[in-house]
Amino acid sequence: MKAKTSFSCQACGHQSPRWLGRCPDCGGWNTMKEERQAPTGKGRPAAMKMAQQAKATPIAEIEVVGEDRRLTQIGEFDRVLGGGVIPGSVILIGGDPGIGKTTLLLQALPRLSSKKEPVLYVSGEESPRQIKMRGQRLGIEHPNLLILAETSLEQILKAAQEIQPAAMVVDSIQTVYTEQITSAPGSISQVQEVAGQLMWYAKRSSVPVFIIGHVTKEGAIAGPRLLEHIVDTVLYFEGDKGHSFRILRAVKNRFGSTNEIGVFEMKDSGLEEVSNPSELFLAERSQRTTGSVVVSSLEGSRPILVELQALVSSTSYAMPKRMANGVEQNRVSLLLAVMEKRLGMHLSGQDVYVNVVGGMHIDEPAIDLGIVAAVTSSLREVPIEPGLLVLGEVGLGGEVRAISQAEMRIREAAKMGFKRCLLPERNLAKLDPIDGIELVGIREVGEALDVVLA
Repeated sequence: MKAKTSFSCQACGHQSPRWLGRCPDCGGWNTMKEERQAPTGKGRPAAMKMAQQAKATPIAEIEVVGEDRRLTQIGEFDRVLGGGVIPGSVILIGGDPGIGKTTLLLQALPRLSSKKEPVLYVSGEESPRQIKMRGQRLGIEHPNLLILAETSLEQILKAAQEIQPAAMVVDSIQTVYTEQITSAPGSISQVQEVAGQLMWYAKRSSVPVFIIGHVTKEGAIAGPRLLEHIVDTVLYFEGDKGHSFRILRAVKNRFGSTNEIGVFEMKDSGLEEVSNPSELFLAERSQRTTGSVVVSSLEGSRPILVELQALVSSTSYAMPKRMANGVEQNRVSLLLAVMEKRLGMHLSGQDVYVNVVGGMHIDEPAIDLGIVAAVTSSLREVPIEPGLLVLGEVGLGGEVRAISQAEMRIREAAKMGFKRCLLPERNLAKLDPIDGIELVGIREVGEALDVVLA
């Protein structure tokens, strides 16, 4: 039977019987590529042959067993995963080239080997000798860590069936292909099919599978969004090349929270977990600089103190610049409008730049008051007290609204040596006194600025 031909969008997966210059679904230009599909009736998968046929079971007869998680013994990694690795889960990790994806998994994989069980690292991009050289630099000489340089999915699954590993890593999914499909590796159909068969293997064998994925220039994992729907957990490894630390963030997790982050520091010996991120982000803070304030970001169950900077300068353009790094630019514009309307500040002739030090990205409203305080400090050339923590959401009427988990944030600040905390009055009414830190409640932005810039 003759193979069918279709055109698939390499960005979103939309299929068309003919070539189109622009994808009708995602609007991408020149993303349609021709792919040949195998004749129907060939049957699928190599992974299906490895497992017994599944049987339907009444829900009342299914035994409920506690989650038997395996720890990677890397605290920050286990935190993001929800407390460890679930057997049979499929975990997709994406990130920029050279950010540390391979390094992290090379460090974590041998620690999943219990009772002398082997663990398998499948590389489609590097040779075993190259991985060996990296392992020597990282100090990894585990006898049960097996390296397989292979890109054929059928051969990978055959090797996994023989080895019976405790965990498996596939680096990367864009280089692996299946013989069931004739299109090139990395294409839409290949990525979908390979991910589906790896998922089938993981569920039937209870072997956790880590998949490394390339990212596009926009920062999203290359391939169709369906790839993220297939897997159980999607992790993004983020970091600024100008800084040594890295942030591991979960955007999907069927077995845990998606609010947790893990913080690592890249060193010559590999990735080291950072147990106190607040200390790291505040390590180089200047004590008497205008436009600098400390705010608290709640990442999952952990509060992190970060420095927020603002710079206000006279503009030479008809339209003043509004730039933000680490916070949403639209939110900054909204707060500047509140300052002009409610506080009478003239910012229409000023360029305003806002930056979260260290490359952190914060998207919660609890830092609103910190942004207003930093901008005002830079505008008036008055430094903010170094030992002051600023918390609060700012409304369009200039009121300061309550925030969540205020006590947790304040206790973290007290541990770091902060002496005062500016917070919404509604939060203050619900808090008991905290040793070592003075709590100041405010209702409106104007009151807050009188305290901050006194």
